[in-house]
Amino acid sequence: MELSLLSLENLSKEKLIDYLNEYIKNDFSKVVQLLYRIDVSEAKLKKVLQENPNEDAASLIADLIIERLAMAKKARESFSNQNKTTITPEIEGPVNLDDEGAERL
Repeated sequence: MELSLLSLENLSKEKLIDYLNEYIKNDFSKVVQLLYRIDVSEAKLKKVLQENPNEDAASLIADLIIERLAMAKKARESFSNQNKTTITPEIEGPVNLDDEGAERL
């Protein structure tokens, strides 16, 4: 499951479920590491698993991963858009683009 977060965002839900099922069976610690790395709430995970005991655990975990990745993507986009609007300084008057006369620090 050596997947980057970006590649996780591009996986189909079915492919993500396949990865999760494989690692739930063979190396559960990798699933735990992945959930920790993408910051899936442990309390939310426990609650979802307890409330749905007859559901496929990999499918439930995949839903939580997809939800968390969507939240992270939205936050990145919001932050990116916020920076675009706040970084544009307003300059009045002519701007000298040559280096002569520039102050040195």
